[in-house]
Amino acid sequence: MLRKLSSLRATDRVHVKRIVGLLVIALLVFWVFVSPDSAADTVQDIGSLLREGAESVISFFTQLV
Repeated sequence: MLRKLSSLRATDRVHVKRIVGLLVIALLVFWVFVSPDSAADTVQDIGSLLREGAESVISFFTQLV
């Protein structure tokens, strides 16, 4: 019998979260092995996005002072 996620007990939710987390990690490792160039480019893009966002926030607060 299938139950909705909201009706699962707390221990069952922990197991589901752990399984989903392991699946995500496994997919990321698979992606790095299959397409390392694409994975590296994506990580660099994410890093650039975070850096630009941080610089924008710093610039905003600098302009306030």
